[in-house]
Amino acid sequence: VQLQACGGGLVQAGGSLRLSCTASGRTFRDYDMAWFRQAPGKERDLVAAMRYSGGTTIYGNSVKGRFAISRDNAKNTVYLQMNNLKPEDTAVYYCATTPRIVLSSLGIPSSYQYWGQGTQVTVSS
Repeated sequence: VQLQACGGGLVQAGGSLRLSCTASGRTFRDYDMAWFRQAPGKERDLVAAMRYSGGTTIYGNSVKGRFAISRDNAKNTVYLQMNNLKPEDTAVYYCATTPRIVLSSLGIPSSYQYWGQGTQVTVSS
């Protein structure tokens, strides 16, 4: 499986961005998908994750109510809509995917087999 993420950039605080991640090489609809982020000197943290069916989503506490994950299985693509961005959202954002995992593992980076290359999001104050 290969993942290609795009959509990052520089935005002012309060602005919005939409990231997208397109997968190739497998049947996307059977894979759980997630976005993680990593700021310099910090661990890779969950931003949002979605079950293969699209029926269950989870979010990191700091982005709840501002970010939304969605997927289009026909396009093999997962999206992350980011609204009301804050300077502390600045990080490299990674998409990840793996065959179906248990719900309790959905937010754990080590649960995911395949990773995209990362896209930089910078929010200025």
